[in-house]
Amino acid sequence: MQRTGQYTIEYNNPPFIIGFASVVGKKEGEGPLKEYFHKIENDTKLGCQTWEQAESKMQQEAVDIALSNSSINSKDIHIAFGGDLLNQCISTSYNIRNFSIPFLGQYGACSTMIQSLLLSGIAVESGCAEKALAVTSSHFCSAERQYRYPLEYGGQRTPTAQWTVTGSGAVIVGKDTNGIGIRHCTIGKVIDMGVTDMNNMGSAMAPSACETIKSYLTDTNTQPDDYDLILTGDLGKVGSDLLMELLLKENIDISEQHNDCGKMIYDIEKQDVHAGGSGCGCCASVLCGKILQKMYKQELNNILVIATGALMSPTATQQGESIPAIAHLVHLQNS
Repeated sequence: MQRTGQYTIEYNNPPFIIGFASVVGKKEGEGPLKEYFHKIENDTKLGCQTWEQAESKMQQEAVDIALSNSSINSKDIHIAFGGDLLNQCISTSYNIRNFSIPFLGQYGACSTMIQSLLLSGIAVESGCAEKALAVTSSHFCSAERQYRYPLEYGGQRTPTAQWTVTGSGAVIVGKDTNGIGIRHCTIGKVIDMGVTDMNNMGSAMAPSACETIKSYLTDTNTQPDDYDLILTGDLGKVGSDLLMELLLKENIDISEQHNDCGKMIYDIEKQDVHAGGSGCGCCASVLCGKILQKMYKQELNNILVIATGALMSPTATQQGESIPAIAHLVHLQNS
């Protein structure tokens, strides 16, 4: 590995994605990406007693499918990176206990999938692991209970609010000679523009996405039209519009290449999700569903994925704190 520019890391011997899987809930399975998910659950609780248990089980299913698709055993994984939105990352730790894999828990809010993926790449590239696992998840019901109100309260959602995705994604990274390689990563900086509205995560996160994209393009001396797709994690409609505006002020136009997982996973007009999707499972399920399948078929060959996260908590918000955010980037390219 070597540093390229001020913020970007280049993988000299690129680690490759050798397995991936996505598992989602009923609402996500009714959306426009339904044909790409590996498994759709129609029971919100997946036969469990609680939503938290259901989220952990959904994550376990994603790992099982990714292992099966790559024809390897969990014992072949030297390290796992993963996290979720719940306190103490319980969905992930309760999942990983089933696999006997060395584990480093992550918390980057909704950016956790890309944070875990870039760390998996670093572990494999550095020789610390032959194979590494990146996994994360979110669940609408467990997240609403933790961050906002009990579902029974029936609170009114604002137009800027996003719907937490019930979904999980798992990626296995290893050494290979061809396929989908991890070429670069840019670790984001914490950006806080003073947004205090917890129902407007898109506006809070868009500046961090702008900063990371600008840093990567500067460091690598590339332009947006060098890429087939520039995919952000879960800015939704409001955040995506703001990102475009902020980048144009930096003389960067990604309008031809850009899409957002929060806009892709639901039919925003028909599914009543207001500004779109959010949550750790948003980027994870879209990336491990449609995007990696299209790369595997070489319908996409050179892409940037930027996952954003709002680094807030209910306690900080209730104390009047603003919402800091972060965005991490990986550059994926077919060999």
